[in-house]
Amino acid sequence: MPRTVLVVDDSKPFRETARALLEAHGYDVVGVAADGAAALAAARALRPGAVLLDVNLPDTDGRTLAGQLGGDGYAPAVVLFSTLDAASLGPSIESCGARGFVPKAELGSARLIELLGPPDAD
Repeated sequence: MPRTVLVVDDSKPFRETARALLEAHGYDVVGVAADGAAALAAARALRPGAVLLDVNLPDTDGRTLAGQLGGDGYAPAVVLFSTLDAASLGPSIESCGARGFVPKAELGSARLIELLGPPDAD
C-alpha cells in the first residue's frame, strides 16, 4: 500500500505541483490544506503517514503546527519546507518534532523521499 501524504501550503499551484510530484514517486496524496486549521482537521480525519508542511502559513507557523500534529498514538512523519533555507530558520526545525527540512526548490530531491519515508511504507 502506498505511503499516504498530506500536503500543506497556502499556494494552490504549489500544492498541485507537490501532489503531482509525490504521486509520480509512488506516494498517495490523500489531502491538501491551505492553512494550519485545515491541516489539523485533515490530519485528524485522514491520518496520513506523512505531512509535507510549509513553514509559513497564513494562520500559524509550520514549526508550531508540526508540534501539534499527531497525538492519541498517531505520529505522522512531518517534513518542513520553505522558500527560505534551513540556516535562516535556525534551530527550531530540530526542536519542533519534524523529521527535517527541504527547500521548496529541492522538492523532487532524494532527501525529501528519505525524510518522508519510502513510498510503500504505509
